[in-house]
Amino acid sequence: MTQGHELVEGRLPPLDKLIACHECDLLMHHPHVGEEQKASCPRCGYEMLVHRSHMRKRALALVITALILFVPANFLPIMSLGLLGQSAVDTVWSAVVGLYHSGMQGVAAVVFMCSMLVPLLKLLCQLFVLLAMPRPAWRMLACRCYRFYHHMREWGMLEVYLFGILVSIVKLVDLAELHLGVGLACFVALMLAQVWLEVTMSQHQVWDALSEEDEHART
Repeated sequence: MTQGHELVEGRLPPLDKLIACHECDLLMHHPHVGEEQKASCPRCGYEMLVHRSHMRKRALALVITALILFVPANFLPIMSLGLLGQSAVDTVWSAVVGLYHSGMQGVAAVVFMCSMLVPLLKLLCQLFVLLAMPRPAWRMLACRCYRFYHHMREWGMLEVYLFGILVSIVKLVDLAELHLGVGLACFVALMLAQVWLEVTMSQHQVWDALSEEDEHART
C-alpha cells in the first residue's frame, strides 16, 4: 500500500498530475500504483486508488454470473408457505404483482424499481462498460453509461429486500409450515456477486481505460 504525497510547493503541477481525496478534499500528487497495490490519503487514510490485476476479465466473469443469476433469483420460488391447509409460493415478481393487485401500486412500483429494474440496469451498464474498454469507438458512450451507473447505485437495494425476506422467515417460522426455495439461494448469490463485482471493478482503472490513459487497465 502506498500513500499520496501532499502538495507543499507554491506552484501547482498540471491538473492531470493531481488527485483530490474524496473524503477530506486533500489535493496531492497523483501517486503511481502498481498491480495489486493501493494508494491511500495521508490525511484521513481513505483508499483513493487500487490497481487490480486482470480487472476486466474478473469483472466480466462476475457480471455475466450475476446476469445468469438474475432470472432465477427473481422468478423462482423464494419460499413456500403452508397455513390452515392452504399453500402459497412466493417469488420477487409475484410480490410485485400481489402489491399491485392489492391497490398498493406505488409500493409495487418502488419494489419493482429497487429490487429488479435498477439492479438489472446496473449490471447491463457494467457489462457494456467492460465490453467497451478495448473498443475506442464505444468509449464515449461507455463514459456516459458509467456516469449513469453511478447515479443508480443508491437505488439498488437488494440487501434491504433480503433483510425483509429474513425478517418474514423469522416471524412466520413458528406460525406456519415454511419451506425455503431455490430462488432464495439464487437471490443471495446474486447479491454476493454484485458486491464482489463492486469491489473488483476498480473505478480509476475503468476511467483510465476509457480515456486511453492506462494500457494495463484493460487486461
